[in-house]
Amino acid sequence: MKINDKSQYKTYLANENRYNNMLYNRSGDSGVLLPSISLGLWHNFGKYDLQANSEEILRTAFDHGITHFDLANNYGPPYGSAEVNFGVLYEQNFKSYRDELFIATKAGYDMWQGPYGNYGSRKHLIASIDQSLKRMNLEYVDVFYHHRPDVGTPLEETAVALSDIVRQGKALYIGVSNYESDQITEITKLFKELKVPFIIDQARYSMLDRKIEKEILPCLLENKLGCIAFSPLAQGMLTDKYIDGIPENSRAAKNKTYLESETVEEKLPIIKKLNNLAKERGQKLHQMAISWLLQQKGITSVLIGASSADQLIDNLKAIENNNFSEIELHQIDSLTKQFL
Repeated sequence: MKINDKSQYKTYLANENRYNNMLYNRSGDSGVLLPSISLGLWHNFGKYDLQANSEEILRTAFDHGITHFDLANNYGPPYGSAEVNFGVLYEQNFKSYRDELFIATKAGYDMWQGPYGNYGSRKHLIASIDQSLKRMNLEYVDVFYHHRPDVGTPLEETAVALSDIVRQGKALYIGVSNYESDQITEITKLFKELKVPFIIDQARYSMLDRKIEKEILPCLLENKLGCIAFSPLAQGMLTDKYIDGIPENSRAAKNKTYLESETVEEKLPIIKKLNNLAKERGQKLHQMAISWLLQQKGITSVLIGASSADQLIDNLKAIENNNFSEIELHQIDSLTKQFL
């Protein structure tokens, strides 16, 4: 007999044309191809977020060729909840597509109380990967990142722990994040000696934060490593949200997380000029910001967040117009070279 279920919930079946329009780039000299745009689960996937919305975002991402989902042990809030929610949605939607997904998580920032709850010790990293796999209902992750360098722990200890995580089959590849160029060079040498597949660095990069162009990107190119750029929209500044001032309910107005109203006001004249340039290119500012990153030498993928499926689709339009004229590049450089 039929039941009176009016929820209209449908079992997920991936779009058969999901790979038709996404562009994929090789991560360094590895065998891994990553989508030009990857999905980060830093926000909108925690305990206090609507799970149905999170599910729609993930489904939309995969339906459009985004195979790379990026998490960390302390994403939420509260810590761990993004991995827990992803694990539930993975079981319900993506388990049969596991071999088409490239799933990342990280450890290194504070996660639990006591002396072993953060940084880069063997104790922290091995406990963290075990916890993350349990939360996400996974046997392994595709890449496990050390989320930040730890000057208090010998780099060799961190490298050996990450090596053992790969040897144990808990991760296929290793990455690092927030490392300086000399630290990347040093750990690259250690990984080569250990024969560990170290393939990528995750770094903050946007038109309003170009510091990695000085040393980090040249270092990654020299060591044949990929780079995935996070915060490509500079916490929302590279959108049209603040063009006419700071909205009352915006992140900057509330001084929430890492964006302060003074920072927005200081950069607003430049943001307005960049917005005009984007309009001339037939793009929205956030789309141009992503497109600009994708044409930078050494960038494998751009990591974006999304609060809705519609917002995600809007961001994906950035891959449709990645070509810049020399004049456009010069204009962007003139406006943003102060952020190098």
